[in-house]
Amino acid sequence: MTTEAMAATVSDDEIVMRASSLPGLDGYPTVDEILERIEALRAEFPDLLTRRRVGTSRLGEPIMEYTLGAGDVDARHTRCLVVGGIHPNEPIGSHTVLRLLDDLLRDASLRGRLATVWHVIPCIDPDSMRLNEGWFDDPFDAETYFRNFYRPPGREQVEWTFPIDYKQKYFDATLPETQALQRVIDELRPDLYIPLHNSETGGAYYYLSPAARDLSPLLHRLPAELGIPLHLGEPEAAHLAELAPAVFASGTSEEAYEWRVQNDLDPVPPGAAGQSSTSYASRYGTVSLIAELPIWRTFGADDTRPSGTNYADLLRGAGEALIETGTRLSALLERVRPLLTLDSPFLRSAEVFVPGMSRVGQHMVERSQDPANDREASVAERPMSVVWMYRLRFGGALLRALRAEVAAGSAPVLVRRAAFELDRSWIGWLAQREADERPEGIPVADVVGVQYGAVLGLVAHHGRRALGEEEAS
Repeated sequence: MTTEAMAATVSDDEIVMRASSLPGLDGYPTVDEILERIEALRAEFPDLLTRRRVGTSRLGEPIMEYTLGAGDVDARHTRCLVVGGIHPNEPIGSHTVLRLLDDLLRDASLRGRLATVWHVIPCIDPDSMRLNEGWFDDPFDAETYFRNFYRPPGREQVEWTFPIDYKQKYFDATLPETQALQRVIDELRPDLYIPLHNSETGGAYYYLSPAARDLSPLLHRLPAELGIPLHLGEPEAAHLAELAPAVFASGTSEEAYEWRVQNDLDPVPPGAAGQSSTSYASRYGTVSLIAELPIWRTFGADDTRPSGTNYADLLRGAGEALIETGTRLSALLERVRPLLTLDSPFLRSAEVFVPGMSRVGQHMVERSQDPANDREASVAERPMSVVWMYRLRFGGALLRALRAEVAAGSAPVLVRRAAFELDRSWIGWLAQREADERPEGIPVADVVGVQYGAVLGLVAHHGRRALGEEEAS
């Protein structure tokens, strides 16, 4: 690459500087606040930022796509699609969208050097995100967070309801929001796709298309600069291929299916839905990035030193705890289900995730019997983190469903007593999680900075590869 071409790109040093210079941020914006702030930017920069309606939510809310060009657009410009709120309990991306648009609109040099046409959907699932807004002002208070937490079941998640027809796996019950995003992907065939996710506890980790593995050093540098550990403990799924520490290949749903078959697992387990948005976009050769940043850091998230405990024993203990909790909550749900009158999203979530606890627990017990796991665990490998997540999230979903019945005045005494019984257990789990995980809230500006830097990094590195390929030819 020539000196002139290098000067026209955005360096990693500049990306780190931009990621590290965000102003202090308190909490997360609501859906209305995101849209109001973007509309204010559109009014300020009407020639640069345009919008169009691309769909309608299940409750009738317009879904908007905003487009920001780079001056005179030609075939060499990168097409990048950024989507916020794809999981409605993951609002870090809301700040990332706002910062990205603000910087690009106010900095012509940055726009020009990135040579990208940006397509941004600020919130693809506004109905569900609104059900989390009760904790956005106070994200580090665990009780506030989990009491107001909402995660849709798989068949109500935009991220997991893209159509698929592969061997025994068939799904076509796409949501209106999914259809909107699918149409945008089909129309744009983006070079780059960045759905904005975040995790809950631990450290930073990423999903990345293997073609962009050269981004890994920057993905490590960003959290290090901002004091956020990498997540070097339990990966989200055992089949994930590691490109670098805490950087996993964003594979396809077909690959996950084959892995499950090879490991004697049901390739279409109960509650399974469609394929992910990144899996769907891969048909166009799209390179994708997911930057998972946690709300809280937990002790030892990046500590690979020996812990003095057996990993198989940890897996078995966590699995048995999940089976016990899933069995108990399933029995409670079965007991009160005929008395419930509200078809609430919280109840639908609990009906899927509560029995899922036992299945996840059973899989952990089976993994504990693998001779490869009869070894010393690292400090970062703590399977009980999954137990706390399931108990508080989905025990909390059932509790929220029962409390909705009580608040509506339609709950008979058995439902009221069940809500009281579950609330006492739930408070105990919350206290145990605090003692075991020792969570510490990470400043919002820091996690947003890492995610924002990762977005800029993917685009900048893509531009450098394209320049290198042009010069090589």
